[in-house]
Amino acid sequence: MVRIGDIELPDFPLLLAPMEDVSDPPFRAVCKANGADLMYTEFISSEGLIRDAAKSVQKLDIFEYERPIGIQLFGSDVETMGECARIASRANPDLIDINYGCPVKNVACRGAGAALLQDIPKMVRMTDAVVKSTHLPVTVKTRLGWDENTKNVGDVAERLQDIGIKALTVHGRTRVQMYKGEADWTLIGRIKENPRITIPIFGNGDIDSPEKALEYKNRYGVDGVMIGRASIGYPWVFDEIKHFVKTGEHRPAPTIADRVAVCRQHLDFSIRWKGEIVGLFEMRRHYANYFKGLPDFKPYRMQLVTTDSYAGVSAVLDEVAERYMGELTATVQ
Repeated sequence: MVRIGDIELPDFPLLLAPMEDVSDPPFRAVCKANGADLMYTEFISSEGLIRDAAKSVQKLDIFEYERPIGIQLFGSDVETMGECARIASRANPDLIDINYGCPVKNVACRGAGAALLQDIPKMVRMTDAVVKSTHLPVTVKTRLGWDENTKNVGDVAERLQDIGIKALTVHGRTRVQMYKGEADWTLIGRIKENPRITIPIFGNGDIDSPEKALEYKNRYGVDGVMIGRASIGYPWVFDEIKHFVKTGEHRPAPTIADRVAVCRQHLDFSIRWKGEIVGLFEMRRHYANYFKGLPDFKPYRMQLVTTDSYAGVSAVLDEVAERYMGELTATVQ
């Protein structure tokens, strides 16, 4: 059993990464149904939440079946982050997570996300402000460091634990690396081996198969793994990893009927939550991933991303199911 404050998770839990423009309630719903143990909202700008910006406020939407779920916040101002934590806590999540890992330019260049890896004292003050502003467990997601010369995550882990965070997730790249190259989990393993560290340590980066999840569990001793890109269009990755860790055997790959059914569930929720126009539009980023590996799929993909009615998209999905029924589908990983 892994504990984050009062939250109990199963042994070696699988976490769904907070991904901007991806980890919304419709996406989280299909991941939860397929084995995600702990999920997070898309990251929310503290400044946007303080201003009551509609997009930021909408990201606070959580549902009972999603629990346990965390709201992830990012920002550059210590006081604003504290106030933002108070606002987010009123949405009644199970925990608050702070993003010190986002590497994208429009976040880091504003002094938020991974930029705090260049100013550890400020990171500590900000985390302390958040911890003191909420009754909920506070967790942190970060990276190895800003660049190859400043891989300071070991020091970060100790200092943030000392001021009260209840779990730490580390992505095995520096900010300068962005998402390029192979994630290095060596420092993540060293944090877990540190006798001073008593909070759960979760690893993130390049977990895209059951074999790799089990290998990294055994090699680095992490309490669990966080999965991001590998789950996009393939929420089955969570159950597949759980089954492999438990039995050493692979589950059968999802059939075309499975893919169409889950894609349709995702689409239906997207429309219920966002309305037909926005729901259809934002769903377009997912189709290629749901049907990755199908031969000669491009004409269907073009129809899915250009059709502007639910009935039309549903009809295309019916065609896809009929066209590819019985064919073996390539695994997404």
